[in-house]
Amino acid sequence: MRDFRVLLLAGLFACPSFGAHATEPACETRHFEASRFTACLFDSRRDELRLAWTGRDGSALRSFERLKTALGRDATRVRFAMNAGMYAENGNPIGLFAENGKIRRPLNERDGAGNFYMKPNGVFSLDADGTVHVEPSGAFATRRAQPSFASQSGPVLVTNNVLHPGISEDGPSQYIRNGVGIRDAHTAMFVISDDPVSFGKLARFLRDELKCRDALYFDGAISSAWIPAQHRMTQAAPLGPMVVVMGKR
Repeated sequence: MRDFRVLLLAGLFACPSFGAHATEPACETRHFEASRFTACLFDSRRDELRLAWTGRDGSALRSFERLKTALGRDATRVRFAMNAGMYAENGNPIGLFAENGKIRRPLNERDGAGNFYMKPNGVFSLDADGTVHVEPSGAFATRRAQPSFASQSGPVLVTNNVLHPGISEDGPSQYIRNGVGIRDAHTAMFVISDDPVSFGKLARFLRDELKCRDALYFDGAISSAWIPAQHRMTQAAPLGPMVVVMGKR
């Protein structure tokens, strides 16, 4: 009996700290390689996810304050929100953007300069069946996905547990950065660094600490988060696409 109790207690303490109940905090601070990160969990079985870009008047929202206003009563259900993909100076997405099953911006497979065009770039998506995906843009196109919500950004940080070959281990470019990783078919981790970090450290944090098999970079320097439970609404610059996660009604 004593051995059974020891095993039971060991199993409890070995469980992931992110909870199985909607009343538990969605976000927590993690320490990894001497840097701090905020990691937020989305589980499609308990949470509702939306991607937002424009308000009812068609103009780009650009801020969490305007997002909060646009949500109306639903704002009371918000667990967290972050910037969610690269955009032009006017706030318009550079690549694919899907909202409520409608493709509002097409997939961008062109070549160009900058992080977005560091191939492979990729797509985060939530399908109608509740499955979440991060995949290279070419794979997304081949799958002929019909997502409920989707945002394209780049580069892909992790694919099938393999780090992007073009990313150095810990390069000199250090910024507040954020991205998203996939743990399983229904679970995604949205992450923002609380300290300036490199691409490589963000990628390793998602793969090695959070056990995400696939991960996508959202942005750096402008990376921002709204976490009501932490009384946190930090925004470094006007935003483009935003992801917002709420508890289901």
